[in-house]
Amino acid sequence: MRVGIGYDVHRFRTDGDAGTLRLGGVEVADAPRLEGHSDGDALIHALIDAILGAAGEGDIGKHFPPGDPSTKDIDSRELLKRVQRLVASRGFTVGNVDATVIAERPRLAPHIDRMRESIAAILGVSVGCVSVKATTNERLGEIGAGEAIAVTAVALLEQDVP
Repeated sequence: MRVGIGYDVHRFRTDGDAGTLRLGGVEVADAPRLEGHSDGDALIHALIDAILGAAGEGDIGKHFPPGDPSTKDIDSRELLKRVQRLVASRGFTVGNVDATVIAERPRLAPHIDRMRESIAAILGVSVGCVSVKATTNERLGEIGAGEAIAVTAVALLEQDVP
């Protein structure tokens, strides 16, 4: 068994073409898109870091550098698929993942089940192996002011027995 921890934070876009928030692979119409080289999906990015960490494979920036034109505006679900294939090739399977989204807005409760389903499908695990929770930052700092979203994540990998 191996455990990894991930963290990510992104500001909301404020440009005229802010788009729609994507979090956990789900479109959330109540907020603008997050800034980022890819689609800015902070939930999936934190999960990627947790999974890579558990496998001893570095972090998201090592595998998907922010200046790489091939990942510009890419759907983060594709990045998670690639990471899942990488750790599988190293002899690991995902046991479970747990993430906490820290945001003042939007209200995430109506979207969490779909996020869990999206993540579970990509990782090839049951929905019961994916936990997504949401909390606020009690109006403290930039996250508390509703300017950004942060996510912490933990992943447990099991090593395949030959």
